[in-house]
Amino acid sequence: MSTREEIMYLEERLRQAELGPEPSFFEEHLADDAVLDGQQLKAKVVEAHRPGSGKGQQFNKVEMRNFVLVEHGSAVVLTCEGQYEGPQFTGTIKFMRVWLKRDGRWQIIAGSTLK
Repeated sequence: MSTREEIMYLEERLRQAELGPEPSFFEEHLADDAVLDGQQLKAKVVEAHRPGSGKGQQFNKVEMRNFVLVEHGSAVVLTCEGQYEGPQFTGTIKFMRVWLKRDGRWQIIAGSTLK
């Protein structure tokens, strides 16, 4: 499988985890030291995706599009936008994520929402 195929597979799993919600995806694929919007938020992200936690957005529909991947060897910078629909929020969000392959597995090491 090519790097692009691996990342697109993980991005689809991320989309499904948003709908789940599925905290195990974020436990596994967010690096412990990941920086998201300038902060280390892994624990908060994982908790927000626990069913019934009431601490995160719940979505009925998540569609991702406009993926741009730039490969840097063991790292990939990805930008995309998502259309989210749910009782608390409906709208489009643009993202930048940095995936890094360490010890044979891909993890998000940085990310931000773009305006």
